[in-house]
Amino acid sequence: MVSEHSDAPGGENAALALKILVAGGFGVGKTTLVGAVSEIRPLRTEELLSEAGQSVDDTDGVAHKTTTTVAMDFGRITIRSGLSLYLFGTPGQDRFWFLWDELSQGALGAVVLADTRRLEDCFPAVDYFEHRRIPFVVAVNCFAGARQHRAPDVSRALDLDKGTPVVLCDARDRDSGKEVLIRLVEYAGRMHTARLLDSVG
Repeated sequence: MVSEHSDAPGGENAALALKILVAGGFGVGKTTLVGAVSEIRPLRTEELLSEAGQSVDDTDGVAHKTTTTVAMDFGRITIRSGLSLYLFGTPGQDRFWFLWDELSQGALGAVVLADTRRLEDCFPAVDYFEHRRIPFVVAVNCFAGARQHRAPDVSRALDLDKGTPVVLCDARDRDSGKEVLIRLVEYAGRMHTARLLDSVG
């Protein structure tokens, strides 16, 4: 979850690197979000959609999509001096879920991207993180032309645990994506602190 390094004896300039997952359904904008916020050229493992995958890749609502992530996306963003986030975008299709367990090892938390036109597509990610007690926020990617919904309405529709944050965002916009990540770090920090206190209390 956390790695530290120091440029000086005694750790005066110790830095934290936190691992964050970006998950959600097929075509929801995971690769876009990682690419928008990353300060390095993001690593992508995209392949062209093929005729062989037409029977398993539901492109309703994302007919323009021509590629898909087959392993992961990777990017990095510095939130503030001494705090960096390593972002791992997960593949969205069922057939790649065996990778999730590996990618989630050591993660501080996750962003679950949601598209209100295909809200049911993010249920598997929500269930995955709830069952493994990995803190997450739901970030509603506000696509042009999609009906806008209030965060409380999305929370009820997804039957989220009380207190799970829901935020509205534009996955293409760096500042919007950064705000989502800050919200996640704050929420995950509170969750991990509360669990630590429970364990010693």
